[in-house]
Amino acid sequence: MVEADGRVVGTPSSPPAPTGLHRPLALLVAGAFFMEILDGTVIAPAAPHIAADLGVAAVDVNVAITGYLLTLAVLIPISGWLSDRFGARRIFVAALVVFTLASAGCALAPSLPVLTATRVLQGVGGAMMVPVGRLAVLRTTDKRDLVRAIAFLTWPALVAPVVAPALGGLLANYASWRWIFVVNLPLGLVALVLALRIVPDVRAPRRDPLDWRGFVLTAAGAAALVVGLESIGGGRWGSAVAALVLAAVLLTAAVAYLLRTRRPLVDLRVLALATYRLTAAGGSVYRMVITAIPFLLPLLFQLGFGWSAAQAGLVVIALFVGNVGIKPATTPLMRRFGIRAVVLFSIAASAACLVGMAFLTAATPLPVLLLLLLASGVVRSTGFSAYNSVAFADVEQERMTGANTLMSTLQELGAGLGVAVGALFVRLGDPVGHLVGLSDAPATPYRIAFLLLVVVLVVPAIETLRLSRTAGDVVTGRS
Repeated sequence: MVEADGRVVGTPSSPPAPTGLHRPLALLVAGAFFMEILDGTVIAPAAPHIAADLGVAAVDVNVAITGYLLTLAVLIPISGWLSDRFGARRIFVAALVVFTLASAGCALAPSLPVLTATRVLQGVGGAMMVPVGRLAVLRTTDKRDLVRAIAFLTWPALVAPVVAPALGGLLANYASWRWIFVVNLPLGLVALVLALRIVPDVRAPRRDPLDWRGFVLTAAGAAALVVGLESIGGGRWGSAVAALVLAAVLLTAAVAYLLRTRRPLVDLRVLALATYRLTAAGGSVYRMVITAIPFLLPLLFQLGFGWSAAQAGLVVIALFVGNVGIKPATTPLMRRFGIRAVVLFSIAASAACLVGMAFLTAATPLPVLLLLLLASGVVRSTGFSAYNSVAFADVEQERMTGANTLMSTLQELGAGLGVAVGALFVRLGDPVGHLVGLSDAPATPYRIAFLLLVVVLVVPAIETLRLSRTAGDVVTGRS
């Protein structure tokens, strides 16, 4: 039911029916999503400062990044069950408390082991916070308002990875790396007060027992996959192969088990829906490619062109401008042309932008460079918005928990895979460059990496071409 103050309240035996868009709830969850993504990437540019302060090698700080991502990958699959069992409001509030307290612990960490432990605790909060909050939005929003709701939940994924490198570098250079975590404290306290007032107490009508076998197989497989991806990025090939083989075995076993059990932790049968599968499969590959761009560009500018970290970080902000500038137009575009057409355009335009990035040089005029990054930010925004809007278009309310949990896990892994694949393609740049006769210049590996990412975009393009032209019309209102 809907109370006088606008809150949607449900009971364990009667979940609330979807209503119009609950804008304050969507904004609150979007803010939490922004904090989670930002904290996943913001300490990378500050690693040298953290290492100097804690008396360790800069490369050792990577364990704090990996610990956070690993915790997210392991615990996200259980978030849906916790929400159904204890209620979205209780879990979301608890996650905010854990995340905020862990941020304070990170800011006060006297050593790398303590920082790593508090980062893991941060990951616990992040793994519960965003999937549960998004589930509350999805369960209380009618299909016709789903596009607007998804628009609120999409901008953090667009903005945070672009803002993080500049923010982390600026805070580390001009204040202290500890401020990276201090800024979470007032944000977390405000979010906590708002959550107690506006997050609905949605939960499942029945309380199924936890699928422990599914959880262990899924969590262990996801953990091995994250370790393997991180090992690729660090050039530790032996560890990468071993972890990826283990991940393949565990995840294959998990899929086989989840498909045959009656009440699985994650419902893989939802992948039979073409609109959902588009985002889960092709969308994850698209996310991987797009996430690699803000990772590779600062490296190209600094190591390829000899720019300073400040120059590189500020120029990449053009991606952010493109993201935000096109946002008001994404919904009208999907309503006018259809989601399938918008996705295809975003893939083709992203490929064109990647080709343009491959041909950048230190002598490229700054206005041309900024225009290219602006265009890349625009199609980044249209692509993510279209994928996220169509994902739940045909998912029934009773299957929303499993669909949301699976999508959250795939998106987290897709984002992590983007950085790892970007690093792998840079490593392949030198041998591929020699093979095709390119000059042995500092920028060559990055040029090759951008072109290899173009090849990868063939996968989501094929998946999208198979989609119906009317897919997602129920959520865009297109007639």
